[in-house]
Amino acid sequence: MGLDIHSIYTILLDVGRRGRRRGGRGAMPDLTERQQAIYDFIRDYIRDRGIAPSYEDIRKAFHFRSYNSVQKHLKRLEEKGFVKSPWGNRKRALELVDPGPAAMVLPLLGRVAAGRPIEAIPSPETVEVPEALLRGEDNFALRVVGDSMVDDGIRDGDIVIVKRQRDAKNGQTVVALIGDDATIKQYHRRGTQIELRPANPRLRPIVVEEGDLQIQGVVIGLIRKFR
Repeated sequence: MGLDIHSIYTILLDVGRRGRRRGGRGAMPDLTERQQAIYDFIRDYIRDRGIAPSYEDIRKAFHFRSYNSVQKHLKRLEEKGFVKSPWGNRKRALELVDPGPAAMVLPLLGRVAAGRPIEAIPSPETVEVPEALLRGEDNFALRVVGDSMVDDGIRDGDIVIVKRQRDAKNGQTVVALIGDDATIKQYHRRGTQIELRPANPRLRPIVVEEGDLQIQGVVIGLIRKFR
């Protein structure tokens, strides 16, 4: 079996950005709580009625005393790129700006060896990952070191997205700990032994007893940074 990656996503990384979720349907870190609520109200109003809400609709929904408060919040949303009003002051001319695909910020927990195991090194970095790459809530990222998985498309310097779990099926690509060392390999069980198989014909498998290995997760995605 080949690598069990359900998606490969190649992007230019900007790991300087922060926040738990960006874009799509989730909370947007650039917005205040009130701005998020107004944005959601406008989105739901357009979805349900086919037209944008009027200033009066927004004022009543949020109990504002005047239209000035409505205009102030809409102006902030427009400045941040979430709404636009292409027809001047027409009160039902609001349009939402598509924020793009939803993304999550995952912890980049360190390095993992695509070769011989290396020491797991903690890292304070984070990486922004499209939600389409994720499975469930418990995911993390690791930077790959080495080329033992190159025939499965995993290269030195890539970032792998990992679904945290303690077991795996034969042929899945796993992140495993052998003592304090981390490695990424194809998982194959042979009785009480586990073979960690590289995807590089120049390298030999690592064979360990079941009790000497801890599976940290299964690789579900990959991000490549172009330099």
